[in-house]
Formats: sequence, structure tokens, C-alpha cells
Amino acid sequence: MNPKRTILMGASVVALIALGAGAGYRFAMTRPAKTPIAEASGHSVLYWYDPMKPDQHFHKPGKSPFMDMDLVPMYGGENMMDSGVHIDSRLTQNTGVRLATVEKGRLARGLEVVGILAFNDRLVTVVQARTGGLVERVYARAPNDVILAGAALADLRVPEWYGAQMEYLSLRQSGDPGLTGAARTRLLQLGMSESLVAQIEKSGSPQAVVTITAPQGGVLLELDLRAGMTILPGQTLARINGLNSVWLDAEVPEAQAAGLAVNQPVSATFTTWPGRVFIGQIRALLPALEQGTRTLQVRTEWSNLEGRLRPGMYAQVHLQKALGPDRLLIPSEAIIATGQRSVVIVAEEGGHFRPAEVTVGHEDGDRTEIFAGLQPGEQIVVSGQFLIDSEASLKGVLARMEKSGKPE
Repeated sequence: MNPKRTILMGASVVALIALGAGAGYRFAMTRPAKTPIAEASGHSVLYWYDPMKPDQHFHKPGKSPFMDMDLVPMYGGENMMDSGVHIDSRLTQNTGVRLATVEKGRLARGLEVVGILAFNDRLVTVVQARTGGLVERVYARAPNDVILAGAALADLRVPEWYGAQMEYLSLRQSGDPGLTGAARTRLLQLGMSESLVAQIEKSGSPQAVVTITAPQGGVLLELDLRAGMTILPGQTLARINGLNSVWLDAEVPEAQAAGLAVNQPVSATFTTWPGRVFIGQIRALLPALEQGTRTLQVRTEWSNLEGRLRPGMYAQVHLQKALGPDRLLIPSEAIIATGQRSVVIVAEEGGHFRPAEVTVGHEDGDRTEIFAGLQPGEQIVVSGQFLIDSEASLKGVLARMEKSGKPE
């Protein structure tokens, strides 16, 4: 065969192959795009996307170039924006979307607060001088000492008392009951105790030096007495605070104060007595609200007959508020706060989700009351809202909902 003819024939074959390849490429480029896949729901696929990067669109299904997961279809439809979003059930399973049922019930409304024990100011006793005198002796007492009722505080020399005692004893010997009774009453009016008058009657002689004793047991908060000092009528000599009960003023947030009432029982634990629960009672809801912290002062009272509780101890207090009526209850984590409203994502059949605006009430632990916006038995999204929020943002559902609530 002629070598030149062989070369020309080979060149012709190469040219034909190249021409066919070019024609096929132009045919493929000019061929109409495949019609979007119609789903059973009647909506077509607009594009595919990666939920972790929803701004990037793809024209066909496959693996995501960003994450090791399949691309998700985005469906079209005229009413989808108004009614919610649709998400493939496989995607919701893979991303861990968790649902909960709207239930009806009552919140326990327990409230945990902290506080520090303090003295019960209703148990304060003040010892004052009824008349002038001189301090002869002060017993070994000091502020913050714990004393018993009847404990000696100081010996006083009171000249006015001495003269009145002489007069009483003289009239008592005269046998005139009217004058004797008047003289005895005068001793009591001068500030002498009934026990001291009885002691004078028993001994039959006046006492120049009188011992002042504690009228009740407790903590000696003040002792303004020194040997040799002169006291004046009405001067405070000592102040004693009883310890049979103590107070604890707890700060309760204003929004959680509803349901608290006087005489409600409370319980507390103390770091000094781990494992032991003490029972107290609400004594008062103080009328003034703390402006800085927006809290209400709740005064509780605790029996302390055993003397275990000491003012200054740190306490963890559990307040049990009164139960309210039955309400709709949902997990608190299901609520999405948008800034102007609270929204819950409701799950419907066929992988359809829609946002629902709700009116929230009190919260206790991990549950929240719902006043309006939901019905008993509805399914709501508790976890995995990021996926549905991404879908809703693509379709403008939440943005549309937020815009509708703004004033024109």
C-alpha cells in the first residue's frame, strides 16, 4: 500500500472522530435540562443543598463536597412559605431531631434559693434602768456570750430604792393594809421586780445593793455597764436576743414570687449539718421590692430549741409554691426566643414542620407552662431545631412571621 495514502486515511479518521466528539458536546450542552423530580407530595425539587452550608446550591443529588453526607432536596410550592417547611424523614433521623408531646398538668413550682441565718428580732429584750444609781459590780459577761434566763449581770446601788424599801417595811409593821399595799405598789413602780419585793418581805430588811439579772436566755448583744459608773433613769444597760428561733431572709426573683404565701412550709439544708433537712415556715413577705436586684424578700422562721442553728450559717432553702390550675406543659428547651416573641416548632405528618407562636407562663426545672398557641397531644421539636431553623430561614418562614408581628 502507498505510504502517503495510509497517512491521509489515518488523518481523515482522526478528523471524523474529533468532529463527532464536538457535535456530541454541542448536543449535550443544548439539550433541555431534566425536569425536576416530582415527589409524592406534589411539590418538585428546586435544587439540592448541604444543611450545614445551605447557601450553596447543586443541580443534582449526590455527596456533599463539604461534609460526609448526602445532599438534601429543596422542594418548591406556592403555599410552603405560609404553612411551614418540609424535611426528608431520613435527614431528621440522621440529625437527631427529637420530639415531645404537649401535655396537660401542673407544675410543682419548687424554688431553690440561698440565704444566711440571722437573729429573730422579735426575741429581743432590753434591760433599762428605771431610776438612777451606781454600778457596784459587773459579772464576768461580755457581748456575744450565751446566757441563761436569770443570769446575773451587775450589782447596782440605788438610793431611791433603798428609801422606798424602808418605808414599805415600816408601814408593813404598822398593820395598815391600805398604806402597806400602796407602799408595795410604789416599789414595783420604781422598777423593782416581783421576786425582789418578795425577797425583801421574806428577809424583813432593806437591800442596799440589788442584782440585775437577765429576763430571758439568749445572746448578750450589748452590755453597757462598768464598775463605778453612774447610771441614769431610762439608760439601756443590756440587750439580749433569744435563740429559740432564727430568721432567714431569702431573695426571690420578682417573676417567680407568685404562689408564695405566709405560713407555707419550707425546707432547708445547711453545710454545717450535711444530710439533715430542717423544716421552717414563711413568716412574712416583706412589702418592699429590692430595686437593684428586682427581688422580693421572703422572711422564713426556723425553730432552734436544740441550739443547732446559729446566725451566720449558710443555707440552701427549698420553697414550695402553691399549685396553680392545669396548664399545657412542654420542655423548656423546645422554646425559641426570637426577641419579640416565643416560637415552638410543631411537627406534623409527612415530615412537615411549622412554627407556632406561644404565650409562655411559669418555668419549673425543665418544663414551662404554655397559655396559648398549642393544643394537647401535638408533637413539638425539642432538639435539632438548627436543621429546621435552617430550612425555615431558606424559605423565609420565621422571617416572614417576625415581619408580620412588627407595627407598620
